Amino acid sequence: MEFRTTVKTGENRGWLHHSDSVVLLGSCFSDNIGAKLHGALIHATVNPMGTLYNPMSIASGVRRLIQCRPMAGQELFMQGGVWNSYDFHSRHSMPDKQVTLDRMNARIELGHNALQTAQLLTVTLGTAIVYRLKSTGEVVANCHKVPQHEFERKMASVHEMVTELDTMLTQLHEFNPGLRIILTVSPIRHIADGLDTNSLSKASLRVAIHEAITRHRDYCDYFPAYEIMLDDLRDYRFYSSDMVHPSDVAVEYIWQAFQATYLDDHSALAVARCERIHKRLQHRPMSTNRETVDRFNNDTASVVRNLIKEYPYLADNPELQKALDRS
Repeated sequence: MEFRTTVKTGENRGWLHHSDSVVLLGSCFSDNIGAKLHGALIHATVNPMGTLYNPMSIASGVRRLIQCRPMAGQELFMQGGVWNSYDFHSRHSMPDKQVTLDRMNARIELGHNALQTAQLLTVTLGTAIVYRLKSTGEVVANCHKVPQHEFERKMASVHEMVTELDTMLTQLHEFNPGLRIILTVSPIRHIADGLDTNSLSKASLRVAIHEAITRHRDYCDYFPAYEIMLDDLRDYRFYSSDMVHPSDVAVEYIWQAFQATYLDDHSALAVARCERIHKRLQHRPMSTNRETVDRFNNDTASVVRNLIKEYPYLADNPELQKALDRS
């Protein structure tokens, strides 16, 4: 007798090799999977413009990255003592206007170059709720604590989202014809507006993704992160203390499912080995004895050199280089 429902993701696609470059865009679930990719020493560029939640803002951000269109000074506004952009997450907002511009434009260039050379892109949609700035009509990626009366809040229609996603996928394929694209719905619950609204939002996103992918099946796929969380891990013990975000155990479980779905057979051993070495790289000896610390760093450097010898494409990995520099 089975007491759980396991979500089946189908046969392995073999879309991801350990030496590939990956770009992740969208909700903070992208940060979760991006951290797992970094832990496996896979080259990953995560949310160059910061966390984005709704399909309109994600599609707009992709257009800017493809065009490598820099931010202009007039696009910034002062709020809360820092300069902000409605296209960027607040993590990139700074008190100095020029510093903010330089920082954001560096991220745009980073994202442009990453998309141009990546083999895989994952796009995670978090919510269908959009906030439209009344003065301009634009959908914003982040309200930056600007008073709510400045915005019109609404749920985007499935048709609107399909149109945005269809155009985005077409532009991405034209920009990088070899790019494979995975779309998913974030398993993170948006409950501030009520569970009924969250359910309607997630359902709308799922329908929009289905409609968009049917037009781009050759290079697009859907990964059921939302379904795994909702139907497979259907227990509050798989949520963090806020009862909104997946716990570390849940993220690891979904990461394992992601690997089983997309990682090619030749890369599985490399990922397992790199994850072990990455954990070692995060460790710092507690001893104050210099000889003990040096011995640990030298042993780590030896492990790293052996890893690079076996996987030469890891030679430019910054974490591995730091380990070598410490020896």
